[in-house]
Amino acid sequence: MLRFHARPLLALCAVLAVLAFATTDADARAGRGGSFGSRGSQTFSAPPSTTTSPTARPIERSMTQPGQPGGALAQRPPMTSPVGGFFNRPGFLGGLFAGFLGAGLLGMLFGHGFLGGLAGVASMIGLMLQIGIIVIIGYLVWMWWQRRSQPALASGPALRDYASGNSRTPMGFGGGAPRASARASGTDEVGLTPDDFNAFEKTLGDVQSAYSAEDLARLRRHVTPELLSYFSEELAANASKDVVNRVSDVKLLQGDLAEAWREGDTDYATVAMRFSLNDEMLERDSGRVLQGGPDEATEIWTFMRVRGGHWLASAIQQS
Repeated sequence: MLRFHARPLLALCAVLAVLAFATTDADARAGRGGSFGSRGSQTFSAPPSTTTSPTARPIERSMTQPGQPGGALAQRPPMTSPVGGFFNRPGFLGGLFAGFLGAGLLGMLFGHGFLGGLAGVASMIGLMLQIGIIVIIGYLVWMWWQRRSQPALASGPALRDYASGNSRTPMGFGGGAPRASARASGTDEVGLTPDDFNAFEKTLGDVQSAYSAEDLARLRRHVTPELLSYFSEELAANASKDVVNRVSDVKLLQGDLAEAWREGDTDYATVAMRFSLNDEMLERDSGRVLQGGPDEATEIWTFMRVRGGHWLASAIQQS
């Protein structure tokens, strides 16, 4: 007879309730759902540490891919042929082995047997010795060719670029070895002015206000199309749950420049910001407050602009 254990079931229900609450809370406030967006060539590199935010969560969702031109994966030369196998190896090795095998098969077709076509067991042993020698020579030639095909890193433009700090190649998901071109915290290659920092603070408030109003047209004026798509997903999820996220009283408390750099005609600036706000999740129909209230958050925002244009938020990372 099966026994019904109530305590484990109740414990499981309690865990699921906590997880459900945490999931609902994670959707509150624009950008709270995770770390996403694009930082140009620095998308998969951690921003420099600042006083406001010593660390940042790696970007988890991005339309920028590490294999795109300029990425570390795109620079790796292909190491294998699309058509593999021993018989497809270039040069005399594959052709000679195929010829030996063909001789044996012809012997079988004409009734001499596989060994008969090669003049008996003695010839077969001699053939195996020859093949062994050829395989060894072929392997040594192949290894020499592989070493010859590897890119030289001891000199040339690549080393000069790293030494001068011009290279910004991302190292992949979640970091990796420190880059020789890593910038120090606060490095400004753009020449930001107080007006730029005022624009960052204003964009923070405008984005939160437009998100609270569920106004995608207004959001489009302050964020990149990629960021707009993520916000649109969050708002659609809230609508499906019959809730609305109201954000108000956004006030910047502290901010630090992590880094600012240029890529062609595009300027980028990553800023760590600690701000206070009133963040509430309401029942859509009744307006009843389900959770939330006065809160404080620390996030790392990246802004981009085409030279001569205005700043748009392009990435948000959690501290």
